[in-house]
Amino acid sequence: MAAKINFEASLRKLEDAVEQLETGDLTLEQALKVFSSGVKQAESCQKSLRKVELQVEQLLHQDDGTLQREPFDGE
Repeated sequence: MAAKINFEASLRKLEDAVEQLETGDLTLEQALKVFSSGVKQAESCQKSLRKVELQVEQLLHQDDGTLQREPFDGE
């Protein structure tokens, strides 16, 4: 079973892909391969962020001074 790559590792790989593409030193074939890899890393990062977003809760102050937890809606 392949080890799961964490968010930070995926983000680093995405940043590396962007840097490589920005240099303009790649052949078209190399650029396409790096771009494809970057897209996969971006999707991985988005999936991780969505998962965390669903786990985040916000605390809302109630009129009686207590706090109530509600799911984070992201908007």
